Amino acid sequence: MSFSLCATQYSQNNPFSEEAKLRDPRYDILFEPMQIGPVTAKNRFYQVPHCNGGGYRDPSAAAAMRGIKAEGGWGVIFTEQCEMHHTSEITPFIELRLWEDKDIPQLRRMSEKMQSHGGLAGIQLAYSGINGPNLYSKEVPLAVSAMPIRTFTNDPVQARALSKSDIRDLRRWFVNAAKRSKEAGFDLINLYGAHGFGIFQHFLSRATNQRTDEYGGSLENRSRFANEVIGDIRDAVGDTMGIALRVSLDETIGELGFSNAEVRDFVEMNRNLPDIWDLAQGTWEDCSGPSRFTGEAAQQALVKGIHELTDKPIVGVGRFTSPDTMVKQIKSGNLDMIGCARPSIADPFLPKKIEEGRIEDIRECIGCNICITGDMTMSISRCTQNPTFMEEWRKGWHPEKMNNKGDSSNVLVVGSGPAGLEAARALSERGYDVAIAEATTELGGRVARERLLPGLSAWGRVLEYREYQISQKPNVDTYFDSELDAESILEFGFENICIATGSKWRRDGVSRQHVVPFAMDASMPIYTPDDIMAGTLPTGKVVIYDDDHYYMGGVLAELLREKGCDVTIITPSAYLSDWTNNTLEQHAIHKKLAEMGVEIVLNRGVTEIGKGHVVSNCVYTEMTTEFGCDAVVMVASRLETNSVYNALKARETEWADAGIKTVQIIGDANAPGPIAWATYAGHRYARELDGEDIGDALPFRREITELAAE
Repeated sequence: MSFSLCATQYSQNNPFSEEAKLRDPRYDILFEPMQIGPVTAKNRFYQVPHCNGGGYRDPSAAAAMRGIKAEGGWGVIFTEQCEMHHTSEITPFIELRLWEDKDIPQLRRMSEKMQSHGGLAGIQLAYSGINGPNLYSKEVPLAVSAMPIRTFTNDPVQARALSKSDIRDLRRWFVNAAKRSKEAGFDLINLYGAHGFGIFQHFLSRATNQRTDEYGGSLENRSRFANEVIGDIRDAVGDTMGIALRVSLDETIGELGFSNAEVRDFVEMNRNLPDIWDLAQGTWEDCSGPSRFTGEAAQQALVKGIHELTDKPIVGVGRFTSPDTMVKQIKSGNLDMIGCARPSIADPFLPKKIEEGRIEDIRECIGCNICITGDMTMSISRCTQNPTFMEEWRKGWHPEKMNNKGDSSNVLVVGSGPAGLEAARALSERGYDVAIAEATTELGGRVARERLLPGLSAWGRVLEYREYQISQKPNVDTYFDSELDAESILEFGFENICIATGSKWRRDGVSRQHVVPFAMDASMPIYTPDDIMAGTLPTGKVVIYDDDHYYMGGVLAELLREKGCDVTIITPSAYLSDWTNNTLEQHAIHKKLAEMGVEIVLNRGVTEIGKGHVVSNCVYTEMTTEFGCDAVVMVASRLETNSVYNALKARETEWADAGIKTVQIIGDANAPGPIAWATYAGHRYARELDGEDIGDALPFRREITELAAE
């Protein structure tokens, strides 16, 4: 078999390789310096505090990641939340700590990286109060008022109310932390009082502040602690450090919550309190909602008009990816600085690319929130768009620079899904001649299909970015309608073969509940996500069996309900789309489907598919019940599409004669996973091709806690 004669060749020269473009004057305003108290930011790009899964466990990895942001042109770069005292810590989550002087060196390493290209280094000091269970320190939690601890894990722990003496201690602890922050080299301090996580919000909110003394009741009283702490810190270090106060725009928890109206009153009442107001929406889920439910600049209405209430600059967030939207925020008077977390992860060089007139090269955030899952799962974070995120120190990866080409000259990439496209893009950057063989008539693999599902259009950026980048490369050829077999590949004469043929959804129900196929009546129509994405849809009453637990089951339920189906979704988990708790959207998924009229059945599996029904079992009792239906959608697991790879491996003795040095399988074809796993696999393949064989050595660097003297 050979390539299609109607192959498309991408061979345009990179417009940025010969001469740099100039910045569009429309964006000049984004590069104006900004005064923040006693310090000056070189531009309006403000990387707000964000988690990364590294924290105190991987400080060098986190520092190097922030250093890349500095190189990328960010004017202000912040740490994630830093626990400023051992009496309030959020184990099992892995954040930074500034409990004692011993913590200063690792933080100084970070501040130095942040400042390495003229950016300001900021540290976010957090006292978690009602959110700090103290599972590691074993200290009794302290909160504004006595009540149960509020955590993701519903720890059976209560906090005692801060006494007046405790408040004096807490003020002193903040001063100590501020002094340590200064010693660690930071330029800015961010006091955390947003997302329901920080002690300042707990004082401000009537839901968590039920005090009857001078710290409770009226807004003036509830503002007292913030005024005292900021005054204390300004007296201690404020002549050299700017102070930001991060507060929620609207707590969104009902009548007792800190509302947008109260936020405005608070700002007006304390108009010159911090050096900059950092405004973020409600809960973390509200503020960092995925693109599926939350668009760019979604917080605009809540921010509008607040600037009139203060003489200090304002920074806000909204998953800003468009320079035009950023400019609009500034010119409209909504914001003075553009706050970004997720967009700065997807493309740490976003400011630089705008400055250099390289808008087309921006790697836009898709809003999938896979980055947040690192924090939620206590693991090193990933990014779907930027596979180098958190690998800057561990593996020496740079988001804009590839290692030099090895001894080989060319690579055949079979498949153009996210793994194959990223491999091709990165290989071409290294200087290899790359041929992409795509079996269909379009690039993108699963992304090309999934982006058409409800709420997932932004995910198309995974394809769009890579398609554009390879279109600028003269060393990349793309061939469509080219479904290859082993015989064809052996004939082509490529030195390296990269198999990225993806995966297909299983129809037999094998996943977590069932490790082998279970009984199914042949008369019952059974669909997979692949069927539905191909346009083959069920009708009537449909049961979706979701043993995948990520987004697909919920998305298909939404789609089929929109198409008029009567939908029941059954899952063995206690939560619908269970794993999306880690992407901060589980609540939104359940709410939307419930409001659409989808019947949600939890804690039940499916043991048999009969004629006109499914048999569902209780996961605890094994008691069964029947659900009548006209069709079943099976969202179980996926099978690797690896037949070409297996056929090539079976003919390994022929490789040398065919000029083949290596054959490797990557992405979903190797082991199905989220899209971020695929782009990482493609990038890793490209980085490591022609590399040294490291044998059994660890493929990344790590830090190990130093043993204390006995």
